[in-house]
Amino acid sequence: MKVSIQRDVIEPMLEIARERHPQEVIFLLRGTVNHGDILIEDFLLPPFASAGVSFAEFPLHMLPIDLSIVGTAHSHPSGAYRPSTMDLNHFYSRIMIILAYPYRETNIGAFNSRGEDLNIVVTS
Repeated sequence: MKVSIQRDVIEPMLEIARERHPQEVIFLLRGTVNHGDILIEDFLLPPFASAGVSFAEFPLHMLPIDLSIVGTAHSHPSGAYRPSTMDLNHFYSRIMIILAYPYRETNIGAFNSRGEDLNIVVTS
């Protein structure tokens, strides 16, 4: 599986992560799936999301019905690149992207529900 994300989508997410640091931030990812490959085209801030220094969460029952949501992304202010056990226990949809401090394109990773690395490409 390959994950592609447009630069004009990832850059605002990284900027929001920098602005909210040292608190985490969480996003819903919108996109399309084609033969298992995912193209992320947009993001949303989940309704009623809450976050702190070591967590970011949202109530699943408050999500709109939106079949274009392909996963989530959240920041790791600690700089940890890997998903935690809690991240994996709260996995939603197909993929999880982690934006690790210092929040640059080189500090992002995509993972499946088992915590396995997925190939991620930033496109123009």
